[in-house]
Amino acid sequence: MTEHTLKKFDVELEEIRRNLLQMGGLVEAQVTQALEGLRSGEIALLDQVVQGDKQVNVAQVELDDACSHIIARRQPAAGDLRLVLATIKAASDLERIGDEAKKIAKAARRLHQAEVKFMPRVGLSQATETAIEMLRAALDAFARVNADNIEEMRRKDAEVDSGFKGIMRQLITYMMEDPRTISNSLEMLFIAKSIERIGDHAMNIAEQVVYVARGEDVRFEKSQAALAEKR
Repeated sequence: MTEHTLKKFDVELEEIRRNLLQMGGLVEAQVTQALEGLRSGEIALLDQVVQGDKQVNVAQVELDDACSHIIARRQPAAGDLRLVLATIKAASDLERIGDEAKKIAKAARRLHQAEVKFMPRVGLSQATETAIEMLRAALDAFARVNADNIEEMRRKDAEVDSGFKGIMRQLITYMMEDPRTISNSLEMLFIAKSIERIGDHAMNIAEQVVYVARGEDVRFEKSQAALAEKR
């Protein structure tokens, strides 16, 4: 490629990275607003999150299209190809986080509009804060192509998973003690599961950063290690 073409290629790569980070900012705002709506009961805010999911979907389609054009026109190799492929996968995870934000908003709306005004008291805050921290850290790592925080991300992911299990036990106790709480407890369980899934998708993005930075696929390291031990 000529020097001019190489410079244009670099601009295109930087553009998809920038657009991914903008999409990440949009998704983070969706999650934050959904959780604020859950706390405050502000139905208009929850409706805004549901409607905002369309913008997230459009952002993913545009990123996929831009990445496909880069592959077709530039035929990238090595690190450039890894960046393009990782961007496609990260955009998919961000879109799914947006879906989880919409699920939280819908469940929160049903809770606040329910005839039985019972809001299960469960410890959502710690898991919520950790999942949002994971999303921010994953996006920051993608921006800097820095995979050094992968072990910290794994530790936080385990915390979110553990938090979800604790919340599930609390909600099962509520439902067993008073059947009138079942409907609202299930809504809260759906919200807790969405928070756990947000952590999972943030972890996926962090693993894509490792792929870009080091050329290593670490998605299934635990599974591969377990299989090796059995052999």
